[in-house]
Amino acid sequence: MNEAAIDEAVAVLRRGGLVAFPTETVYGLGADASNPAAIRKLYAAKGRPADHPVIVHLADVTQLDRWTRELTPVAKKLAARFWPGPLTMILQRAPGVIDAVTGGQDTVGIRVPSHPVAHRLLEKFGGGIAAPSANRFGRVSATLGEHVRREFGDAVDFVFDEGACDVGIESTIVDATGGAPVLLRPGHITAGEIEEAAGVALADPTTHSPRAPGTLAAHYAPATPLLVMEGDLLLELAATLTKQGQRVAVLARSALQPLLSGVKWITAPQDADAYAHDLYANLRVLDAAQCAALLVEQLPQSPEWAAVNDRLHRAAAGSRPPSAS
Repeated sequence: MNEAAIDEAVAVLRRGGLVAFPTETVYGLGADASNPAAIRKLYAAKGRPADHPVIVHLADVTQLDRWTRELTPVAKKLAARFWPGPLTMILQRAPGVIDAVTGGQDTVGIRVPSHPVAHRLLEKFGGGIAAPSANRFGRVSATLGEHVRREFGDAVDFVFDEGACDVGIESTIVDATGGAPVLLRPGHITAGEIEEAAGVALADPTTHSPRAPGTLAAHYAPATPLLVMEGDLLLELAATLTKQGQRVAVLARSALQPLLSGVKWITAPQDADAYAHDLYANLRVLDAAQCAALLVEQLPQSPEWAAVNDRLHRAAAGSRPPSAS
């Protein structure tokens, strides 16, 4: 680990700048979570709505008292089982936590990441780092340092480049303010694992559940219109569009690549974790091909695919792919 780079990044954070750093999930775009001016700079860089909360990253649980008012029994169990790791818990905010971090809510999202660079950065910084994913708001998350540089250029003061993130999709988010955990965003840590660790069944979200990052109907989207569909329908639409002279991008699990000109095709892994690891990098490659549509083969609906299905459903939510005439 490059301690000089860590020191430089800490100095940037302390003067109110932005640092992109790797976590085990995706790259985060970090700012001092106690500095309102730094948080405004972070929101401006991302184009993030002011009422959309961000996650505060901590080095370890000993720092929780600065950020949270209390830990419920459920929160204590989940922290003991999954931290450090890809779990964000929504907890009651402590006095002094700024509204810019919480979106004006009485709760705050907290995560203790396990990536060694993230941990060392947080340890040396000594405070909380507010860090949403390092991409423009609503767009495809970054899993490589080069993704951040291409997207932000000089708007980010320091970028770590530590290779690909291990998980590849954002953390599981759980509301742990009550007697039962509420799953707000699926992730690498599954619903079943949350229930097992908590010792109680998940409760359903309600209209009173806290707002959480990455849970808008449309999110994680490439610029190219994205459509999720069954394999045979995908091949049919791809053939029709290419015959009309339109270029098509395809992300498939099967190896049924047709002999069609004008198709940018990626065959993704069969395993759910490997598919998730590669997902955003694959979407970025396909988006860069500047096609008329990005067609994604529908995935299994089993629990291990829940997080990836969630991301693809949101990525497709705002799309209007071209119709085949």
